[in-house]
Amino acid sequence: MLSTLLALSAVVLAAALTYTQLKLAKQKKLLRKYDSLFSKEEFEQKLDSNINLKKMELEQIVREEEQLNTKVRNLQQKLSEFQELESVLSFGFYKSKFNFGSSEEYKSRLDKIRDDQIQMLKNKTAAICHLPYDIHGSKQKGKKLRDDFLTLILRAFNGECDAAILQVKYNNVNKLETRINQAFKTLNKLSKTNQCQIMPSYRYIKLEELYLTHEFQEKKQEEAEEQRRIKEQMREENKARREIEKARKEDEKEVKRWEQALEQARLEMEKAVGKEREQQEIKFKQLEGKLDEARANQKTNIYREQMTKSGHIYIISNIGSFGENIYKIGMTRRTPEERVRELSAASVPFPFDIHAKIHCENVPEIETLLHKHFRDRSVNKVNVGKEFFRVTLEEIVSAVEKIAEETQLVDKSKIQFTKIAGAEQYHKTLAIEQGEIQPSDRNYTPTWDEEEEEYEEDEEFEEDEESEEDE
Repeated sequence: MLSTLLALSAVVLAAALTYTQLKLAKQKKLLRKYDSLFSKEEFEQKLDSNINLKKMELEQIVREEEQLNTKVRNLQQKLSEFQELESVLSFGFYKSKFNFGSSEEYKSRLDKIRDDQIQMLKNKTAAICHLPYDIHGSKQKGKKLRDDFLTLILRAFNGECDAAILQVKYNNVNKLETRINQAFKTLNKLSKTNQCQIMPSYRYIKLEELYLTHEFQEKKQEEAEEQRRIKEQMREENKARREIEKARKEDEKEVKRWEQALEQARLEMEKAVGKEREQQEIKFKQLEGKLDEARANQKTNIYREQMTKSGHIYIISNIGSFGENIYKIGMTRRTPEERVRELSAASVPFPFDIHAKIHCENVPEIETLLHKHFRDRSVNKVNVGKEFFRVTLEEIVSAVEKIAEETQLVDKSKIQFTKIAGAEQYHKTLAIEQGEIQPSDRNYTPTWDEEEEEYEEDEEFEEDEESEEDE
């Protein structure tokens, strides 16, 4: 019985062991699927490998981004240079670096700069090579190769500089300076592997040529404007002289006419008696007064002829055409009214108003001093000969009084200003636009004589022909 129980127990234990072994084998088989997860060291190694791979990819992307940004910047710079040729909004500021007094001085300095460039090229100091070449043991061949390479980069640089200098204008000097500097930088970068470079001193002398060329052109323009102003002044003086000569001849006729009339009256007075003689005496005295007046006018015109620099400074405005606080400061040797009639012709929609007419012994000098005083207030900063200034009338009064005191060429007691502009036609036009008054059906009749205007136009045409013949 005991043996039977023992045998039975052994069978049960054997069966249990077999079952346990089978279950363990099954569990091992399931665990083999997740072996990689439970291998920590192997997992970390694989993770590190993936991280390093991603870092390398990121670094490559960053490098590509930097290269693309460099290309974009270069393209943007080139695009800016091309757009400059068409853009009317790119006004470059340029501060004069030389300030020579005449175009001849600029031309002389330009010639010297170009001679210096030629000398640097001859002396081989415009570009240098830091490393001696040796080709197959031949220093002579190495020297030729080095010289040829330096000639190549200098030709490229000179070509860029010459192209920039040919394009120089009032508004692009700074951009062209950048272009020359960029060419210098690029060529030196390309030459770095050969240890060659264009010298900074040669770049500086090329930039000087750019600045001088720009200022030379500006000075020539200024001189042309000055010549135009002088010619205009000469035409004005010639016109004034002709008018004075005409007035002188008329005065001579007038004096002669009154002298003859006076002589005739004297003869009649000697013959007359009684009341008739009294009447003749009265007439004689009247004629004497007329003769004295004619002789006084004659003396005045003779004095005007002798003092060809005398004339009037006129201050005028045209608020309908230009707005408030815009004044023209000019000069004339005729009456200011005549000059204003010319200016108020078809070139502006409304006539000018006279605020002051100041007689001066040297009118060109006073005009020049006034223009210099208000130079920074000029409406046209390019062509100051237009003579329009953005100032108040009080500022003009103050400037005139100051100049009169300093020069003693103007009698301060005779300086008078009309501070309120009439602007009759302008104000009537505003009233019509606002419906306050009705426009007139009849055409406007000018206040000046049409024949006189035609005569003045003919005179101006003759003056232009005479000036062309003089030239």
